[in-house]
Amino acid sequence: MIAPVVIITGGTGGLGRALADEFSRSGSTVFHPGSAELDVRDTESVSAYFNRLEHIDVLINNAGITGDALFSRLDESDWDAVLRTNLKGAFLCAREAAKRMVRQRSGSIVQIGSYSALHPPVGQSAYAASKAGLIGLTKSLAKELGSRNIRVNCVLPGFLETRMTAGLPEAARSAALSRHALGRF
Repeated sequence: MIAPVVIITGGTGGLGRALADEFSRSGSTVFHPGSAELDVRDTESVSAYFNRLEHIDVLINNAGITGDALFSRLDESDWDAVLRTNLKGAFLCAREAAKRMVRQRSGSIVQIGSYSALHPPVGQSAYAASKAGLIGLTKSLAKELGSRNIRVNCVLPGFLETRMTAGLPEAARSAALSRHALGRF
């Protein structure tokens, strides 16, 4: 049996690293490039990276940034950076993966969204908008690609202990913890 080929964008961060480890343990061939190897914001970088791979079974769009700021203080360049990474990056990678999956007539695309898409906290308008957009993209792709035996899903994890969340103020961490049914991250 040929090992499934899995690509995990943002695969060097906390969640991405855990996903890469788990898929590797299950026998998959895992590619989890960092941003130097795959700039998800750049069409040419994405095309060049995916062109190295003939077959892809699973794409996990996990690359993301937060850009937290109150809306009144949110700089347009920060807004653009968040949308470019979180939403455009997922679009570009899904488009490249889908080309191969359509030829294969199988595959799975998993978007890593966020609880913030449905319940955005103060100061995360760019992040919440990007993750809400990811839900819409996922639903549309699922309808377009489902007839070709390609599954497209979006997972909305709650707060996770990662480098991305490490710098949050204690008040924000406490507020996030209060929304967790298990009372832990």
